[in-house]
Amino acid sequence: MRNRYIVGLDVIKKGYLYRAIIDGLVEGEIIIPWTFISNLFGDGLNPIYREKYVREMERLKELEEEGVIKIRMIDTEDTDEFKIIKKLVGKYEAIAVTSDPDRYRSLKILNIPVKLLKYRFEGEPRITGFFDEYTMSVHLKEGVPPRAKKGRPGDWIYTSINDRPMSREELIDMIDETLDFVDEDEESFIESDTYGVTIIQMRNYRIIIARPPFSDGYEVTATRPVKNLTLDDYKLPSELIKRLSERAEGILISGAPGEGKTTFCQALAEFYRGLGKVVKTVESPRDLNLPPEITQYSKSYGDDKTIHDILLLSRPDYTIFDEMRTTDDFKLYIDLRLAGVGMVGVVHATRPIDAVQRFVDRLELGMIPSVIDTVIYIHGGKVAKVYEISMASKVPHGLSGDELARPVVEVRDFFTKKIEYEFYVFGKRVFVIPIGRERLYTESDEKYSLEDEIRSELGDLGEDIEIKFSGDKEVIIYVPPWNYRGVKRALRRKSKTIKRKYGLKLVVEPVIGYE
Repeated sequence: MRNRYIVGLDVIKKGYLYRAIIDGLVEGEIIIPWTFISNLFGDGLNPIYREKYVREMERLKELEEEGVIKIRMIDTEDTDEFKIIKKLVGKYEAIAVTSDPDRYRSLKILNIPVKLLKYRFEGEPRITGFFDEYTMSVHLKEGVPPRAKKGRPGDWIYTSINDRPMSREELIDMIDETLDFVDEDEESFIESDTYGVTIIQMRNYRIIIARPPFSDGYEVTATRPVKNLTLDDYKLPSELIKRLSERAEGILISGAPGEGKTTFCQALAEFYRGLGKVVKTVESPRDLNLPPEITQYSKSYGDDKTIHDILLLSRPDYTIFDEMRTTDDFKLYIDLRLAGVGMVGVVHATRPIDAVQRFVDRLELGMIPSVIDTVIYIHGGKVAKVYEISMASKVPHGLSGDELARPVVEVRDFFTKKIEYEFYVFGKRVFVIPIGRERLYTESDEKYSLEDEIRSELGDLGEDIEIKFSGDKEVIIYVPPWNYRGVKRALRRKSKTIKRKYGLKLVVEPVIGYE
């Protein structure tokens, strides 16, 4: 029986070799070629895996000190991995050990004795245990008790999970466990990894790991969508749905962090897919939870030129850009939009108009309406403002005299059609002039809009009735006495349609005083 094993980095960094030794599957002498160690510091291995490899080697060294195994480092002249394994297996009558099924099959074809180590991860990593149905994100840091954001976008609290500070060792174990799971799970991947920062997409969890020297200590932040919504859940007025379906092709979704931009963006992507549109995304990191019909591209792995060329060649109807931060991001959005690709861009903005202003220094003013036609501002998880952008030749607000007429970019409230801002060039400067006062939509605005929708559904029946909302799920229809029974029967037929489309229960009551 052979008791010598030639091992590579894969079985060490994943912790498989340590577990196999503890389980009695591997014993005796462990031979590690120096060439494999030098590859550890090349460009092919993620920095976080280098750190994990060192920790695993420390654990193996402890086993050697306890007399469980013997570790031998071998110097070789070859640099080709297969040649090294073949030569050392023959020289030391050893067995190659790998966790890669393809490498295992290749070595078997070459008649090289090989052992495949594979462990199935049971359950989910411990970090998921910090989440409940109301948890939006979990925040872990060494020396600090774990905390979480709970609630929904725009309405959450930052609270302690428990009072026990986490140790560095505890966090490192949790990180290693997460990496092991990501290695084995087909739905998980490392999005980005640099010295000190790693971004992981683990199914529908986005995990950001910060470690020294980038941060002052080990820190893990995990986020997860609390709820996946459809566009119907937002109960948008029919005129906005019509615009999104037929006219809007340069869309900006804006709002402050944590207000629900990504959730709305996800709903919009699925809405376009449902219309039979070809939809793709550009993300950094890829954290939208979308069906497989929608291809998700990563900016972390592709440069702007590659993404630009791929999107033009694949010809999507809409591209979701989540989210735009740098000038290069805005330039990519502009180039693709001018090439005829429908674009939906996500930007941070504390006010609705800020999203448009971020294009002023990056694009000739007269081109803005050709690139952006619709701005949707999200606040508290709801659509709080919608702008439409257009161009007119006129005398700007506040100026007088026909000789001062010039091209003016008009920013109108989509529903009231009132101009709220004007952009124009005077001299060499771009002026942004507020017209009136910017006002976000309120809960009552939403109900008035819904009331119009319900009246539209009822047709002629909606003329002589009174509509009142009872909470968020029920609408009371007050019917006049002279036609109560007939109208009630007709409304009963409409109630199923209204409940299906708006999630509202229809209750029919006579006007007070009816006998």
